[in-house]
Amino acid sequence: MAEPEDSSRRPGRMLRRKAHTRTALVEATQRLLVERHREGMTIKEITEAADVGFGTFYGHFAGKEEVLEAALSLTLEQHSAWLESVVEKLDDPAEMLAVGVRLTGRLQRNRPQVVRILLRLGLSRLLSSEGLAPRARHVLNAGRVTGRLRVGDVDVALVGAGGALLGLMQLLEAEPRVDADAAADQLAANLLCMFGLPHDEARALATGPLPTAYGAVPAPRP
Repeated sequence: MAEPEDSSRRPGRMLRRKAHTRTALVEATQRLLVERHREGMTIKEITEAADVGFGTFYGHFAGKEEVLEAALSLTLEQHSAWLESVVEKLDDPAEMLAVGVRLTGRLQRNRPQVVRILLRLGLSRLLSSEGLAPRARHVLNAGRVTGRLRVGDVDVALVGAGGALLGLMQLLEAEPRVDADAAADQLAANLLCMFGLPHDEARALATGPLPTAYGAVPAPRP
């Protein structure tokens, strides 16, 4: 005869199940965001995509807007973590900035649906404590401390660079004929010049070979 289950383990198991269900709902919402417009999504579609009961949804989220926000944040965090993994072996803040801008600009042609999600987040996330903002702030601050970049106020530099990058993604979204690679490289060079690098050096950093991990563009799970 099997021994009775230790009741002390049940709370932990329940918490794991709850976390698993919440993750399933967020990832299902993320997939639906990639596939369709935000306005056309229903809670029923989310729960069906997550393979959970409709009533289960309200044990985790108050409504659709809350799970949408979680899915948007997840997308931003995934892209940020991917960028960090690509540049982790670089030690030059200027090169790290250039690579980040160049790869994010190219993302529009590789994963246009994901870029639409990033555009929905917009300027409101530029000073956030999550996602791209703290990582970008770290790079800019490293450039300021080492003297490699002429940054001044880091937050002002962050919104300047981030706003320019969002503008580029919006341009590429609106103008499919624009060469995304060339445009992203040009923006990277312009930003490096803005932060004090000589034009020739900025151009070299913005047009050199990209890290080999570039091809591993993140995407929501199927």
